[in-house]
Amino acid sequence: MKAIVIGIMPQDKIRERVLSIARGKLKPKSGEPKIWFTSMRSLAEVLSDENRALLQVIKETNPQSITSLAETTGRKPGNLSRTLKTMSNYGIVEMKRERNHVRPVAKATEFRIVA
Repeated sequence: MKAIVIGIMPQDKIRERVLSIARGKLKPKSGEPKIWFTSMRSLAEVLSDENRALLQVIKETNPQSITSLAETTGRKPGNLSRTLKTMSNYGIVEMKRERNHVRPVAKATEFRIVA
């Protein structure tokens, strides 16, 4: 599993960058961050020790549903679901719909931070 490159930049600079890419004025290089946070604080909340441990459990156990992951980790399904949704919004976890349940898949367990 490859490390995900994460960048930290103020919201207005992120917006400016995205618009430049959309207009074709900027072509991102291969090693540049694909995930952006507006502050170290917001990054620390998403990639807390507990959440990084959760990613490791997902990688090792390959849970078939959020419920089975909740049983493995001892966390409440509602709380776990919110955490996974947040990480999914940043592209750190993929939520795969399968029949009547959702299976979480860790996209990475290692990160490189560019500030």
